[in-house]
Amino acid sequence: MNKRPLPGEFELIERFFAPLAKDFPGALALKDDAAVIEIAPGHRLVATTDALVAGVHYLVDDPPALVARKLLRVNLSDLAAMGAKACAYLLALALPKDTDAAWLEGFADGLRADAREFECPLAGGDTVVTDGPATLALSALGQVPEGGELRRSTAKVGDRIFVSGSIGDGALGLKALNGELGILAQRHRDYTIERYRLPRPRLALGQRLVGLAHAAIDISDGLIADLGHVCETSGVGAEIQSALLPKSDAARIALADDPGLLSALMTGGDDYELLFTVAPEASVSVAGLARDLDLPLTPIGFITGKDGVDVTDAEAAGIVLDSPGFRHF
Repeated sequence: MNKRPLPGEFELIERFFAPLAKDFPGALALKDDAAVIEIAPGHRLVATTDALVAGVHYLVDDPPALVARKLLRVNLSDLAAMGAKACAYLLALALPKDTDAAWLEGFADGLRADAREFECPLAGGDTVVTDGPATLALSALGQVPEGGELRRSTAKVGDRIFVSGSIGDGALGLKALNGELGILAQRHRDYTIERYRLPRPRLALGQRLVGLAHAAIDISDGLIADLGHVCETSGVGAEIQSALLPKSDAARIALADDPGLLSALMTGGDDYELLFTVAPEASVSVAGLARDLDLPLTPIGFITGKDGVDVTDAEAAGIVLDSPGFRHF
């Protein structure tokens, strides 16, 4: 099949992206230099930006719709970690000169599907060409009640540490795509790949944690690394028990086949679940929240007064990890 070249800049905007902005009046139909965004009285704007680079953050042959959805979702996960409600997003694309128009059509379709699901329309952006790999940047905008934003830096000694969902599926999904995963049924393999390609931003949970959690972060670089960020910025330490980590059926089967995968589950990244800390007496409220949202919220340890993150096994013996998680540099 012959590739269709990309249209000119303004035709590209009109064809692929103006339809994505129709539900956001402040986008001005993408015909002006910037968007105009209203914030409800008594709220603060929350802004975050993440970029995905082909061959680094996604595989070059990944379906474009899934690339787009992951790009939006990893940013929405940052909003969730702040307790914010999504409002809109800005998009900047640096596309290789030989990009097929069909790729961009699929990309726009993916954005359309998730923008509708998460009620987060396009507000504006920019598109350029490059001699390098595709570089996709998205800025998500949200709002949170003034003074209610969740932060990394406010964990307290004695807090219980909770995580949402299950841990390690994203890392296993990447291993599956790279042919590095051992014996696993196809349905479990497919599940881990979907978790890698389509993370689930916990926006509803984040908003319900406002006023309940002391500190929160989304798990993108790996459980240990991101808990370490909370500890460092809060001036505390943490102890977690590996046996308490919530695992999917796929992860349990993979771990039984290869116990050495435990480190990858804790440090591999791409989970995009929420890790948060609460006062011990708030644990009952967390259990009620889990029932309300039909989402597992699992206690895995507690905040301590000494530096660093300690991981113990079921017998309280220490576990040494080669690396805490993904490093960008």
